[in-house]
Amino acid sequence: MLLDLVYPPTCLNCDAPTAAPDSLCAGCFQSLRPITAPLCPVLGLPFEVSLGPDALSAEALADPPPFGRARAAVIYNDVARTLVSRLKYGDRPELARFCARLMAGAGHELWEGAPILLPVPLHPARHRQRRYNQSAELARAIGSIVGLEVDPLLVRRIRKTRQQVGLSEDGRQRNVAGAFAVHPDMLARSRGRRIVLVDDVYTTGATTKAVTRTLLRAGAESVDVISFARVVIGADLPI
Repeated sequence: MLLDLVYPPTCLNCDAPTAAPDSLCAGCFQSLRPITAPLCPVLGLPFEVSLGPDALSAEALADPPPFGRARAAVIYNDVARTLVSRLKYGDRPELARFCARLMAGAGHELWEGAPILLPVPLHPARHRQRRYNQSAELARAIGSIVGLEVDPLLVRRIRKTRQQVGLSEDGRQRNVAGAFAVHPDMLARSRGRRIVLVDDVYTTGATTKAVTRTLLRAGAESVDVISFARVVIGADLPI
């Protein structure tokens, strides 16, 4: 309470005063676009109208992903971009608490059976530069909310890749090819449980697909994906 008096809480997006810390003002919160049903049961892409429980998106039919299901809390728009940028590059790990609250609800289908949460790993050099892995911050916050184990060591990034921003879909896939390796004791650590990959933004899915394929080749049973934001083509959003 004393800290709130000295440093009043502000909006995580626009810095306007707020009633509670780690939150958005009413205007910024209304600008977020949550992803809710109806949606593609595989890729989690929102549908304008319900097409039935088993209807897949064109993207899922044209290029079936190696993971089982992907879910995201919000569409990647200007507010979501600011939150992700501040979390990722702005030394603001506390933003993970707000994002994780939305992700915990968006991924409610994925928590059955007590899966392991696996943050998409950073290369050690990039981790030293940023001081923390934003995906690990999200995973720990989600784990605290829904009571799931987080194991950031199941997969490591063995090759430093360039930033994905600005790359084409094909370029993103080439960029992360061969960039990951599993822990030598991955099967013992996972004990046959499902794995849920945690990331900040799902754009083309190149990174999560590369991590998933690495896990499946090593014997993982199944992999799902949860992200805070998801790029939806045609929504007039920045990539």
